[in-house]
Amino acid sequence: MNIGLLGASGRVGQILVDLITKNEDINLSAVFIKNNKINLDKKIIQTNNMNVFLNSCDLVIDFSLPKGTEEALSTILNDNIKTSLVIATTGLNEHQKNLMLEASKISKILYASNMSLGVAVLNKISHIASKALKNFDIEISEQHHRYKKDAPSGTALSLANTVSNARELELTDVLVEGRSGAIGERSKDEIGVMSFRGGDIVGRHTVGFYDDGEFIELNHTATNRSTFAHGAIKVALWLEKQEAGHIYSINDALGL
Repeated sequence: MNIGLLGASGRVGQILVDLITKNEDINLSAVFIKNNKINLDKKIIQTNNMNVFLNSCDLVIDFSLPKGTEEALSTILNDNIKTSLVIATTGLNEHQKNLMLEASKISKILYASNMSLGVAVLNKISHIASKALKNFDIEISEQHHRYKKDAPSGTALSLANTVSNARELELTDVLVEGRSGAIGERSKDEIGVMSFRGGDIVGRHTVGFYDDGEFIELNHTATNRSTFAHGAIKVALWLEKQEAGHIYSINDALGL
């Protein structure tokens, strides 16, 4: 399978370049670059033309920014390109998510705000806990390095969506992002999501369930970005065996 990288110069992208070139089952065929080329084997296509890029590979792993993801999705729709996409970009807006939905009718797409296999399991466990602990307050916290541009993290919002769905609540009705001032008592259904930024923290997410006399906290900590790269390759190999017409999740790939 020929793989293209969108976001190859980023932290996870650089790890993916190394992992893919060492993997005998896949081949790095192209990278999308905006300006300066990066140091790669000459046989790997480096281009700033999205059409050329997408047509140079069977599947794209995307660890870019929302604008890059949007350009890829728009090109798939405009030029009817069937190249598969594994999207790990966070901070997508509603327009970009709608583009993804439309593009999934043409190409195979898997979207996950976090490519960690452990986070996928945390998501599943949080769903079970939310249903079982109906009277417990739910608070979610996330910690990332100082350079992360979006907050809350896509993973934290995904977890919040999971626990609200488990309780048959609309996340937009119960989500609280940060608290300040005389806000009054905590409402029964609200789900708090708090963000911390500092240092070189790769990623830590906590889903807490709190009641009088007891509480449970479920934690996941990523200690190395290779976790996300390995996860992306695993789901890419799975996605190529699927059919278009649906936005797949990492849970689908893991059978959760």
